[in-house]
Amino acid sequence: MKYINTFLEGEQISDIYYCKQKTQATTKAGKSYYSLILQDKTGSVDAKVWELSNAIEHFEVHDFIRVEARVTSFNNQLQLNVSRIRRAEVNEYVLSDYMPCSEFSTDEMMHELNKIIEGITNESLKALLNSFFGDKAFLNAFVNHSAAKSIHHGFVGGLLQHTLAVTKICRFIASSYPIINKDLLITSAICHDIGKVEEIADFPVNDYTDAGNLMGHIVIGAMMIRDKIRELREAGIDFSDVLEGELIHCILAHHGELEYGSPKKPALIEAVVLSMADNMDAKIESFTEILNDTGNSSEWLGFNRQFEANIRKTLS
Repeated sequence: MKYINTFLEGEQISDIYYCKQKTQATTKAGKSYYSLILQDKTGSVDAKVWELSNAIEHFEVHDFIRVEARVTSFNNQLQLNVSRIRRAEVNEYVLSDYMPCSEFSTDEMMHELNKIIEGITNESLKALLNSFFGDKAFLNAFVNHSAAKSIHHGFVGGLLQHTLAVTKICRFIASSYPIINKDLLITSAICHDIGKVEEIADFPVNDYTDAGNLMGHIVIGAMMIRDKIRELREAGIDFSDVLEGELIHCILAHHGELEYGSPKKPALIEAVVLSMADNMDAKIESFTEILNDTGNSSEWLGFNRQFEANIRKTLS
């Protein structure tokens, strides 16, 4: 298979890709065309179908399609100029070729996260985490989920990778500042994005669900924690109202600012630390993914809206 991250300008492509997005648009001259985003496990690429002829068979978004195309460059980004499309048969492709995956072992990452959970001394918080991660359905969804539709950690294992990184950052900070409730901070770090298992659909779709569009992962996660604590209390486990409120506050405030989607701004030191750790890992991963984009070989990578700067590769 010809993977997207190996594309070179000028070469001809004839292979199967997952159609992640499909939009019909009109040129200034009034001519219809398709604008697509095609995906495999190495990344995604914009594709344009300028001639809607008989060579373009019917297909829909989320189909696997065989395309014949030429690799071109536009604004220093590679894209495909597609001349032929047909819908692929199920026996023509292997699903794992089309799902971007974490470079780290999910088994090893989950083992490390479990070790951190074992180190929590607050029995109520440990019971909460064991209840979540002892649920096979939840664990399977969490381990295989992405952390985002795009921007950062948008790959299989991305949610686990991001959660582990944020948790380790929080653990380091807590060890340096005794005023922080370490167990509360670590638990909130592990739980901060659990709502994403319901906010974003499984691969290969990896798009927002109805619940994701209507509520978002922050509210969904807070609701999941509230419901789980209710179950623990019904099972006879003591979980104080104060601790529940503090944990849910950390979840609700973990984006740091109202304009970034947090229903509340951080009012606890643990919530402040969590929001900074979450932002830190998300931005480092975003920058990493930009630097690893093989479609741009320039030293200067252009203006990036997320970082509000013309960003450059490190040369030293």
